[in-house]
Formats: sequence, structure tokens, C-alpha cells
Amino acid sequence: MVALKDADKEVVEIIEQERLRQESSLEMIPSENFTSRAVMEASGSVLTNKYSEGYAHRRYYGGNEHIDEVEDLAIARAKELFRVEHVNVQPYSGSPANLAVYLATCKPGDAFMGLNLLDGGHLTHGWKVSASALFYHSVPYHVRPDGYLDMEEVRRLALEHRPKLIWCGITAYTREVPFAEFAKIADEVGAYLVADIAHISGLVATGAHPSPVPHVHLVTTTSHKTLRGPRGGMIMVTKKGLEKDPDLAKKVDRAVFPGLQGGPHDHTTAALAVALKEALQPDFKVYIAQVVKNCQALGMAMAAKGITLVTGGSDNHMQLIDLTPFGKGKGLYVQEALDIAGITVNKNTVPGEPSSPFYPSGIRLGTPALTTRGMKEQEMEQIGGWIAEVIGLVKDFGMPDDKAERTEAITHFRKWLEGDARIREIREEVRALAGRFPLYPGLTYR
Repeated sequence: MVALKDADKEVVEIIEQERLRQESSLEMIPSENFTSRAVMEASGSVLTNKYSEGYAHRRYYGGNEHIDEVEDLAIARAKELFRVEHVNVQPYSGSPANLAVYLATCKPGDAFMGLNLLDGGHLTHGWKVSASALFYHSVPYHVRPDGYLDMEEVRRLALEHRPKLIWCGITAYTREVPFAEFAKIADEVGAYLVADIAHISGLVATGAHPSPVPHVHLVTTTSHKTLRGPRGGMIMVTKKGLEKDPDLAKKVDRAVFPGLQGGPHDHTTAALAVALKEALQPDFKVYIAQVVKNCQALGMAMAAKGITLVTGGSDNHMQLIDLTPFGKGKGLYVQEALDIAGITVNKNTVPGEPSSPFYPSGIRLGTPALTTRGMKEQEMEQIGGWIAEVIGLVKDFGMPDDKAERTEAITHFRKWLEGDARIREIREEVRALAGRFPLYPGLTYR
């Protein structure tokens, strides 16, 4: 068989260009990270060739004795890391894992609650275009004007709607999630409580964020964010969950397969097992502690330059910049300008969003990937200065409400962006900084 570099030079060149982009840029999207080479090797292994419908030791196909071993290993390591009773490691990612939770606990039309997308929640927690809202009755809760979760509203809505399930999970919320407070409300109305810790799983695993496990019935997570693993998902059932429903683990497993999926991605399961072993090592706890320190240092650096942060800062790995002091809908401008500067972030809604999810008024950014490269507080101060400077360069570009005027404004902005000399100077400064922190030394695909 022919190696990739000889079999498909076009694909190799695309992969190599992406490797160079990652090496020379600053990846600051908080849901992104860099896996170890060991995780990548497992993900690209011969396990991708196998088909393994079913669960370990009870498959629908033969020849799965080694697949069973690797799935058993991943489950055992996840149980040890998160201190849970049952783990399903087969979900293809976080969204399928969340959908399986609905299937295991709810009937179509049942009411459930989740944090509103524009307030920092996830699509699968009930946003109107998601399958979660199409098949179940979504009752969203929100944050207060100060950006913190409105727990009084959570309790009021729970008492009013008596939901079957309540999500406590985040994608753009920078403060500690009060799992114990959620548990009191869920127990009061008899709801299943599910913690979606996709963003903070690495923090939970190391104690940098309080664990939901003593308080909730189910936990879902991806494995590629702060856990620094492959692009997969997990569903965990806690002791409290089994006390509420002794069959809950079986219901979860049936929801994943055959309810939603066919054969698991065995190469991802192996890569997940590797990542979980890495997360069990003492140096992973040191890493996560530095992620949080870096995030706080980044926030202070930006705030010192006059940038407004939602809630004034962060308890975790991400910051949410509020651009509304400069006007509405400017997230697209800042994201694209920072992209040219070699700083990768994502536009994001802010609490009380005056525009829309497509043209939002905020920027979400975080420190997991930068910390993986070895950067610390000194580098965060420098990066925070660049971000503030780029925001200053583009803050006066308006985002009209009228569609035609908006298209014209964006076109004008992009033409300006092509010729701005300072942003390109920052790009070279960013390239120099990135060069001091090599990502995968010696790795090439050509």
C-alpha cells in the first residue's frame, strides 16, 4: 500500500498548509486544543478498519477481541478520572451524546430546560433550530444583566413547567457553574439533572472547577477541548443517577446504540483512552492550572487596555469580550481582523445581544491551546495588547441593520482590511512569538 504523501499530493499539501497555519498562528478558540502526537497516532491507527456494532463482549460482528480491550480501557480510565459509576465512550461527539440523553430520559414533547444560546448555552440545550427543540419542549433560562446565571429564574421556570430534564452546561459562560444550586432545583421538581461539561471537562478532572458528579444524574462531554483528546464524546451516569433510576445506564447505552448510532469509531476510542491516561498524570493538573492562570492574565491585560469583559473576567479557560461599547454587531469585524493578524478567535453573542448570532456583538477566546504550547502569563499580556489594538483599529466600522447596506459595509471593511499595514505588522509579531513555542517539532506531511 502507498503512503499518503505518495498517494494524494493534493490532500497532503492541504494538511501541510493547515499544520503550518497552526504552527504560525495563535489558536484561541476555547473549544480547540492541540492533542499529543500519541493521541494523533492512535486516531490514525489500523483500528479505523474495524466495525464494532454493540458493546464490549457483546458485539454483532466477529473479530472484536482487541476492540473490546481498548473500549474497556477507555471506560475504566474515564471512571477513574471522573469518579462515576458508568461511562459510554461511543458517542461520535458532544451533540450526539446530548441527543442520546434526551432519548434515554424523555418522550417527544416533554419539557426540558437549558441555558439560552445567546446567553452562553449550547445549540443542543434547546435552541429553536436544534433537534432538541424540534422534538422536545424547550424552556430556556437566561443570565442576569451582569452576565451571571439567573438562578432565581431557573427555579421559577422549573416550578412553572415541571421539566423532565434540566441542563447545566455552557459554551460561552466564563464563571463557575453552581451545580449544587441546580441540584436543589432539579430535586425539588423531580427532574433529571445533566451537566454538559464539554468545555470544562479538563478543569473538572483536575479540581480546577468543582465537579458536578455528586449533584447530577448524568454528565456529558466532548473529549477535544480542555481534555485535550480526539474529537469524540462521552456520557457518564453517576451514583445519584442510578439511585433515581437503576436502569439509567442501560437506557443510555440503548439510546446511543441502536437508538442513534451504528458502529463506534474504534480509532477514536483508542485515542480517547490515550488522552484519558494523559489526563490522569500529575503534569496534566499543572497544565490545567496554568490554563486558568493564563486566562485570568489575558483578561487583566485586555481590561487594562479598556476592553469590556462579560462578568468582568473568568473563573475558567475562556473570556467573552463585549464589543457593544463600540456599537452592535462588530464581532465579525474583530474576528476577521484578528484572523489576518494570526490570532484565531470566534465571534459570539453577548448577554442581551442587540444584533444576531450571525452578526453578534462579542468575541469568545480562551487559553487551552496556547497553554499546550507552553505559553504563560508574560505571553498573555503581549497577546492581550495585540487584541486590544486590533479592536481599536476596527471599532469604528458600523454594522447596518439593512441587508443590502450590511453587505456593502462588510465588503468595504474587507477591502480596507486587505490594505491595513499595522494588522500585517502584528501578523509578523505573532509569527515570531509562535515560532518560540513549536507545536510538533519535526512533524511534516510532505
